[in-house]
Amino acid sequence: MTQEQALSIMKIGAHVFLTGEPGSGKTHTTNILVSYLRTKNIPVAVTASTGIAATHIGGMTIHSWSGIGVKSKLDKHDLDMLAKSKYVAPHVRKAQVLIIDEISMLSAQTFSLVDAVCRTMRKNPLPFGSLQVICVGDFFQLPPINKNEAVDSPQMSLVQDGRARFAYESVVWKEMQPRICYLTEQYRQDDREYIQFLSAMRKNMVTRDHVRILEKKKITENSAPRDIPKLFSHNIDVDRVNSEILESLPGGTRTYTMTSHGHERTAVFLQRTCLSPYELHLKKGAVVMFTKNNPKEGFVNGTLGIVDGFDGHTGYPEVKIRNGRRIVAEPMDWIMEEYGEVRARITQIPLRLAWALTVHKSQGMSLDGAVIDLRRVFEFGQGYVALSRVRRLDGLHLLGWNERAFHVHPDVLAHDSFFRAQSELLERQPLPVNSAHATSVIPEKENGYSQIRQKHPKAYLPWDEEQDNELRELYESGASIKDIAKEFSRSGGSIRSRLIKLGSMQAV
Repeated sequence: MTQEQALSIMKIGAHVFLTGEPGSGKTHTTNILVSYLRTKNIPVAVTASTGIAATHIGGMTIHSWSGIGVKSKLDKHDLDMLAKSKYVAPHVRKAQVLIIDEISMLSAQTFSLVDAVCRTMRKNPLPFGSLQVICVGDFFQLPPINKNEAVDSPQMSLVQDGRARFAYESVVWKEMQPRICYLTEQYRQDDREYIQFLSAMRKNMVTRDHVRILEKKKITENSAPRDIPKLFSHNIDVDRVNSEILESLPGGTRTYTMTSHGHERTAVFLQRTCLSPYELHLKKGAVVMFTKNNPKEGFVNGTLGIVDGFDGHTGYPEVKIRNGRRIVAEPMDWIMEEYGEVRARITQIPLRLAWALTVHKSQGMSLDGAVIDLRRVFEFGQGYVALSRVRRLDGLHLLGWNERAFHVHPDVLAHDSFFRAQSELLERQPLPVNSAHATSVIPEKENGYSQIRQKHPKAYLPWDEEQDNELRELYESGASIKDIAKEFSRSGGSIRSRLIKLGSMQAV
């Protein structure tokens, strides 16, 4: 499925699971959808399963948005308290669309807790309280942390997901029956041999021939290039490498300290999740990576370069990127928005030391090259995420791997064929409504749309200003409800409801 097809489906107001291989443009498509919704003044909540992912899309964590925080259980008292919250409840009730990015890292349990919160606060028994939900991500990537919590607690009665791990295994996912939009175009990799290897890994079909390709990319630590990132599975390795190499460089250190504005707790959250550190220490010769997108200035999140000096007037670092261009890295903002209003803002030089970073922090990035250590991989998806960050095989350098490095989760593998088949089927079906964003998001076969629209073709479609004005004029001219309903191809009840909402008719 193309990005354009996926956008058309999301614009009709349906629940959607937007997925695809790394580099297929999931984040780009999501950002286009958010911009579209905002131009239509449709309240959209932009969230993600992790803080890092949230900063990539200018949103907030789903845990913060829903008010569940670090809770793994909710009872009726918890829900009642959240419903009375002066901060959480209003924006949950106001939203019409909920976007959850990096859905692979959100457990079935948490997904269901958010659903319970939405149903309670919105006083609506439908999934997520009738919000349109857009889940974005790839279940082949990093999975949720499995806490192995007991499932027989009385509190757990509100969420009946047993030992389900992934969001798609939850009861509410099955209730939602989201349309599957599986993006199939590739924008990151253009190396045919490497694409074939990653596809084989995604199918759990890595052969000896594939391993031989990787063996040619194997290097020792002493021979590892120093001007490209090193990806490790553990933070301790990342911190060690960055500190050691920076310290070994000659010359003085320049330090840039982050500033913050707005809601204090939200600003602290942004500081913790920002890829640029609170205190950025740089020297001439330091290998760095840009942490923000600014195509106009010639860099995106993941662009690599070397600090070539410091501007004589501003003191900002001058970075020479791979194509030879020199860029003065000026401070940029990371913001957390809520319905178009800035809740907090932090400002820092959009750089970080790039000799090393964790696989976890690399998720969502595109790298020209990387030194990757898969010897201590401990989770399904880590190897796949690390390897799929690199655009071409000639940019890949491997320190080694263990047995788990090339394995994908067997449950995800089994379910992926279903997702692909559902997406292909959806491509062949006509859209149920036009491209105007629908106000109702209940799947047609659940709410009887098909039967209702046989009699009233425009049932449940949104009203626009021109239609509202025409409706008022017809009613005020003395036309009957029956005649107006026929004119608009809607039911009499729908016409009465709209007139009451517009203030033209009194509720009886």
